This record gives sequence, C-alpha cells and structure tokens, in this order.
Amino acid sequence: MATNLDKPGGSLTGLSEGEAREFHRIFMQSFIAFVVVAIIAHFLAWAWRPWLPGPKGYALLDGARDTFATLLTTLV
Repeated sequence: MATNLDKPGGSLTGLSEGEAREFHRIFMQSFIAFVVVAIIAHFLAWAWRPWLPGPKGYALLDGARDTFATLLTTLV
C-alpha cells in the first residue's frame, strides 16, 4: 500500500508544500485576529468591572468608570 510518506517530500496531511504554506498563513492570520479580539474584550470587561476591586470594593471605582465612559464617548 503506497502512501504520501513513500514519496520524497510527502506529508501526513496530504497537502503539497504550497497548500500547507497557504493553510498556515490563513491559520496564523485567523489566530492573531482572534487574540486581538480577545484582548480587546478582556480590556473592555476589565474597564466595566475590574477583576480585583479596591479595598472598599467596587464603589471606589465608580469615578474611574465614569471617566472611562466619558473618554470612550469622546473617541467614538
């Protein structure tokens, strides 16, 4: 039984080198886009409700949240 591994330069996936490079390029672009969206989502979630509140709880952070909201509306 002949497989792609019997040929010189054969691969386990059955993709040619050009196809593998194109798949890798698309995969890396998608992965980077996903990471960027995740970082933005984490930043926005932290701005809305920080994960580590101050010693007085979340009440102390209301002023910071208002400041951030004002800044955000100014940018948009």
